[in-house]
Amino acid sequence: MELKEIREHISSIDEGMLKLFLERMGLAGEVAKVKAETGKPILDRAREREILKWATEESGGFSLYSHRFFSMLLELSRAYQAKLLAGKSEMAERIRTAVQNAPAVFPKEGVVACQGVEGAYAQIACDRLFPRGSVLFLRSFEAVFDAVESGLCEFGVLPIENSSNGSVRAVYDLMQRKRFYIVKSVKLWVRHALLAKPGLKMSDVKVVYSHEQALGQCGDFLKSLGDSVKVIPCANTAIAAQMAANAKEEGVAAISSPHCAELYGLNVLNDSIQNSENNYTRFICIAKQPVIYPGANKISLMLSCAHRPGALAELMSAFSATGVNISKLESTPIVGHDFEFMFFFDIEASVLEEGVVGMLEELERSCDTFLFLGCYSEL
Repeated sequence: MELKEIREHISSIDEGMLKLFLERMGLAGEVAKVKAETGKPILDRAREREILKWATEESGGFSLYSHRFFSMLLELSRAYQAKLLAGKSEMAERIRTAVQNAPAVFPKEGVVACQGVEGAYAQIACDRLFPRGSVLFLRSFEAVFDAVESGLCEFGVLPIENSSNGSVRAVYDLMQRKRFYIVKSVKLWVRHALLAKPGLKMSDVKVVYSHEQALGQCGDFLKSLGDSVKVIPCANTAIAAQMAANAKEEGVAAISSPHCAELYGLNVLNDSIQNSENNYTRFICIAKQPVIYPGANKISLMLSCAHRPGALAELMSAFSATGVNISKLESTPIVGHDFEFMFFFDIEASVLEEGVVGMLEELERSCDTFLFLGCYSEL
């Protein structure tokens, strides 16, 4: 056959397939109604395995392709059923309330908790988010969560990840244990400098203090100083600047923001020491209650699934079938469970988009652990 004839034949087959697909999706909707009446979950693994086994066995040399074809068909059926049954869970009600009760714009003021002291990058993030806010400095990341949970502060601002040095693991660990909601995030370009008391030369530096994330982001520079320079992690880059300013011994320097030089009376020995100029840190703003402000287009989730082959793939298929892009996926071990993990997802979606709430409800039903951490926008 000529190419034109082949394509005409394919088009005829496609027309028939489309009619059958629409008929099948309509029947999937009827199945959803029955499941809703009987309280059965949308996902029926035994039924899906039966269909995939049949399709594979009947396809000969095309078994690989038919397996993928029917897998996608089943994913789409589940997504459609989830959409039809959406809005009936407690989570869906919380999301509706969070949207309805949100002010028209994100607030410019409020009492905001962050870890560190004046000059910390978290304080810069607070100022970006809340230009008229009142900042309360605390000693630890956990204290920030606790201040928000107790109502001492309306908001908390915490670093979550860096483009050069990865996630802030201490914050992720706390996210597993604390109750909170993300209501906004901000991405800051981070510029590190080496600071020391006036009169100290680069050749005189013996000790460098900074937060472990900043030390990692400046690893190449620190290696260039040689083994004679001692590198000591501390709680915060601004605290490191304070320590250098108050040090009694000679030769103490800090990796901090250039802004801290003026704050603490230090000199800048080197004004750009990070490994990469493309060095950004993302901060999340947390609140005690969920609030979804207009323009929210990012959703963060915390999930755990059954410890068996294919369990994570089933979770991923829910995003794929709904047309949602995953912008971040990170795993962290579950304490007390050998080789079992909690997964953190950032997805590019709004709870107002069609099918998204239904997808979230189906994930909640099918996951061992499911936490909706918030729907928000990023500055």
